[in-house]
Amino acid sequence: MTRVEESVLVVRRSIHITAPPERVWAEFTSFDRMNRWWGVLLGTPEAGTSKGQRLRVYEPRAGGRVEMEVMWDGEPVRYGGPIVVFQPGNELTFENDWIPNRGWLYPTRVTLRLTPALGGTLIELLHSGFERVGGDVGAEHAGYEAGWGMTQLNALRALSGKS
Repeated sequence: MTRVEESVLVVRRSIHITAPPERVWAEFTSFDRMNRWWGVLLGTPEAGTSKGQRLRVYEPRAGGRVEMEVMWDGEPVRYGGPIVVFQPGNELTFENDWIPNRGWLYPTRVTLRLTPALGGTLIELLHSGFERVGGDVGAEHAGYEAGWGMTQLNALRALSGKS
């Protein structure tokens, strides 16, 4: 189990939201609320692009699951895994692997971290652990650098003023 701080190959995205962490965390509390921003689409979601993803499973608790879906070579594929950190108002971390596994030795991890900052909340998306997947880890990391845009974080910011 690799923590973000121990990983060399990390995809990092961040955004500042002018709402307190408690308000932002409200969007993490149920499948329906999470789907409003984590499942947002900009066209057809495809692997290696930042067009979004379909949220298929979200069980908001430690030990729950997060599963998403994108298209890969014209076929829907799922990815995600168990939630390993669920700290309301602070952090959501889940393991991320293809379902079924497509050859990775170990899953990566996706962390969404909320930090009070500048009268609002800094949201960090950190995708780490590519060193452990096996094969061409640099290519895996580069693919996710290209695929993680700001789609989800921008959607979360747009929702921050809504109840």
